[in-house]
Amino acid sequence: MSTYHILAINPGSTSTKIAVYINTKVIFLKSIQHSSQELQKFKRISDQFEYRRDIIMDELKNAHIEIDMIEIVVGRGGLLKPIKSGVYKINKSMKDDLLEGVQGQHASNLGGLIADDIARLLPNAKAFIADPVVVDELEDVARITGVPSFRRVSIFHALNQKATARSYSRLLNRRYEDLNLIIAHMGGGISIGAHKNGRVIDVNQALDGEGPFTPERSGTLPVGQLVKLCFEKGMTPEKVQKMILGEGGYVAYFGTNNAYEIELMAIEGDEKARLIQDAMSYQIAKTIGSMATVLQGKVDAIILTGGIANNPMVCEYIKKMVSFIGPVIIYPGEDEMHALAMNGLMLLKGEIEARDYDESSMVISEI
Repeated sequence: MSTYHILAINPGSTSTKIAVYINTKVIFLKSIQHSSQELQKFKRISDQFEYRRDIIMDELKNAHIEIDMIEIVVGRGGLLKPIKSGVYKINKSMKDDLLEGVQGQHASNLGGLIADDIARLLPNAKAFIADPVVVDELEDVARITGVPSFRRVSIFHALNQKATARSYSRLLNRRYEDLNLIIAHMGGGISIGAHKNGRVIDVNQALDGEGPFTPERSGTLPVGQLVKLCFEKGMTPEKVQKMILGEGGYVAYFGTNNAYEIELMAIEGDEKARLIQDAMSYQIAKTIGSMATVLQGKVDAIILTGGIANNPMVCEYIKKMVSFIGPVIIYPGEDEMHALAMNGLMLLKGEIEARDYDESSMVISEI
């Protein structure tokens, strides 16, 4: 059997995760934490490029990883133009869009940039990204809002949702493309997608807080009250954005985004913690119900994944509300590093082909 060496890189807002795999086995895994003091030195996300790359190289050297053996470097995809699901070659157009932040600034934009730079230092390596958050498979009807200048956008936890869907499909000895699934990724952000025959045809835009509220995001807010707040004295676009993304959800009610803390408070009898946790579960279940209508009730399974799927109270609450739709399967936690590496392995084994970013990026016209 052939032996393949893969490096996976996943930059987050306060950490950089790296992993080295030989085929399906992880031989090195490290989560490098970055303090706010360290990151404050950089004006823009892109300015962190050399700092994070050098730390990664130092960690690999200190762990005595034979980096010359690495054949593929797979980075987490950032806020690129909307693209189809898949593994993408990193080219100049992609790097330009990651540097510019065509759909926003986020640490994940560094994934492709760092992967490409490291691959260039190695004798036999090529660089790719896999299933970035901007994967867009929405049906046209799902893009319409109620105002022509607004449209719904697909930004969600594509990497974990797609990897979880494929894992469940393999368990059934069936093809992902032959199943209808509803997958709820429940973490700091919550995205709930309707997967129809291998395509996510509808999903809430999790980055801006659309859908259920989360440990740190507001979820969909009452429009009238939000409009009124925006015009109050002292409110700025930055303050409103921060309220929606970063200071919403659990942070607004409890001053923490630690879902486990709220779970413990609820277990210990704190009525407010139980009510807010139940309200989040209620909203997740309600969104799952809406995705069932998108799939016309033909649902093979509902999958709960992400860190909050470790909370039995949340899972049981959701299960009671939605089990009439289909079987509820729990995949607690997320393993984006494994998902990145397995996409690289499928590429090396010839099971999939890499896409071209310039050909696959979509220009979505206004209606």
